[in-house]
Amino acid sequence: MSLPDTAPGLGKLERGPAGLGLWQQPVRPPAPGEVTIEVIAAGICGTDLHIADDEFPSEPPVTMGHEVTGEVAVVGDEVSDGWLGRRVAVETYYSYCEACEYCRAGYPNLCSQRRSIGSRENGGFTRWLTVPARNLHELPSSVGRHAGALAEPLACVANLLFDPPVISPGDSVLVIGPGTMGVLTAQAAQLAGGRVLLVGLERDRARLELAASLGIVTHILKAGEQPAFDPPDVVCECSGAGPGAVLGFEMLGSRGHYVQVGIFGAPVTVPLDAILYKEATVTSGNASTPASWRRAMRLLGEGIELDPLVTAVVGLDQWEQAFAATRAGEGMKYVLDPREDA
Repeated sequence: MSLPDTAPGLGKLERGPAGLGLWQQPVRPPAPGEVTIEVIAAGICGTDLHIADDEFPSEPPVTMGHEVTGEVAVVGDEVSDGWLGRRVAVETYYSYCEACEYCRAGYPNLCSQRRSIGSRENGGFTRWLTVPARNLHELPSSVGRHAGALAEPLACVANLLFDPPVISPGDSVLVIGPGTMGVLTAQAAQLAGGRVLLVGLERDRARLELAASLGIVTHILKAGEQPAFDPPDVVCECSGAGPGAVLGFEMLGSRGHYVQVGIFGAPVTVPLDAILYKEATVTSGNASTPASWRRAMRLLGEGIELDPLVTAVVGLDQWEQAFAATRAGEGMKYVLDPREDA
């Protein structure tokens, strides 16, 4: 098919709080080993808010969006025509050095030379996205068209919880923060055999109700409440808020495992002495890896649900409302469908 020369995109166009906006982004045909995808949906992530606020590195002008699903429209040389028309999710790393110790060990997420879509290379908040064919993962038919955008955060959860394994069958798991990452983490922890409790605040009631509809035990933390929970074996802090981290370290049981899932975006004060006194293990995970993407595809076949997490699908022309709702914690996941403006 013939691609246009340019297409509207939502990008970080310059530094500063007013740096987001629509622009006419060049559409680049695929080079050898690449494909061009017609984007069906791209999710708005907390990282996009950090990019907007200059709290996460980017190289303006760049089209944002790294949680992407679409259909393969054009293949470059050295790519099988069998990819054409397939519905896929996309790994985020456009390029990495392939030679450093991290790349060679399967961790391109830690490569100092990596360049990711949505921050340093044009991402999915536009209709046409060109990426390496190695980044593609075909989605199962059980995943809805727009919900496929959530495969990327699921791959991040897989990196956090399964490489290496964090949860053993029977472990009690406290998940703090019922946003998209929290609900995905809770679902994955249950599949790993954990006994999961997902907590949030009164303002999170609708999100907690959604989580409960997926079979997750939930609890609303009241102001000043001292939770009467048994110390958990594992704490997954998904709120990206300082008080959530403090609660996590306070609640964690001795020789427990604390996992930092949420991104704070700024320094926070937490009681690190708890690591010593409780002989705690603290881990995290930086985005995703090829292995965690393969794990995520398996998790989709084992019962992880993505579709209920999609709150609304809007066109690029409604990006400001969707970003504001995401920042305010309204709903769960807002996705942009650039075809809505066609």
